[in-house]
Amino acid sequence: MISSTFSSRLVPLLFVWIWSTGFLAAKYGLPYAEPFTLLAYRFALTLILLAPIIFVLRRSWPKSWGEVLHLMVVGMLIHGVYLGGVFQAIKWGMPAGLSAMIIGLQPLVMAMIASFMLKEAIGQRQWAGLVLGFIGLYFVLFERFNYSDTTVLVGFPIWAFVIMFVSLLSISLGVIYQKRYCSDMDIVSGTWIQYASAFLFTLIVVGMFEAGEVEWSLPFVATLAWQVLGLSIGAILLLMAMIRKDASVRVGSYFYLVAPLVALQAWYLFDEKLGFTTAVGVVLIALGVNLARPSKG
Repeated sequence: MISSTFSSRLVPLLFVWIWSTGFLAAKYGLPYAEPFTLLAYRFALTLILLAPIIFVLRRSWPKSWGEVLHLMVVGMLIHGVYLGGVFQAIKWGMPAGLSAMIIGLQPLVMAMIASFMLKEAIGQRQWAGLVLGFIGLYFVLFERFNYSDTTVLVGFPIWAFVIMFVSLLSISLGVIYQKRYCSDMDIVSGTWIQYASAFLFTLIVVGMFEAGEVEWSLPFVATLAWQVLGLSIGAILLLMAMIRKDASVRVGSYFYLVAPLVALQAWYLFDEKLGFTTAVGVVLIALGVNLARPSKG
């Protein structure tokens, strides 16, 4: 019982930390490859590594083509469109922190979608937590932008904002769709099918819009390895397990912790400012996450 309780608390925290590194890993890797080219390599390697695990563990596969189709839809939304949008926006010059801030709106979007699609009741306490987390999210990133100087946002096109909001909607819909249609899937084999769908999606985009060239170097290989092992395999398997176990709003509330961690890691890695306002935001986010959790489950 103690082990189960400890695991239920540790897994979300581990997931949040790994997920937060994705924004930094994208920034490290994109100087060496175009966004969807990088993702194509990432997905291809992930498929290769997951395949033997599936066969060694003798994991079951979907029993119908309908189940496969549902998994492919989730894969395209969560991995293809979401990650592709984030990577493209960062490639266009959007700061990683701002990207995290926009994606941090996900719990509110998920709560609204879940209440409509899954008929999940969202109580006043949970809504208060979501709003509190939303406010804290902006406190965290407020110090990272000089809003009195309009030139700070010069350097990336308005399309970067558009594609980030598409990414936000995509991952929100993907998590809800996963909960609604794929809750009984085998986590490992189902994830493999999702990545196969995302891989095909990225190949199409690369063929249409990118050159497909890579500047192979130690930094690129290192960040690619982390994206495959830490993010595509580790974080996603944790996310799928959390979605299966928890209500959608509870899973979504954990994403509020991503932005603070991005800010903290950016402060440590790049010596970015981390002051009182950020500390207040972290406290508000922690309180919001606690309030947004359902009282049961």
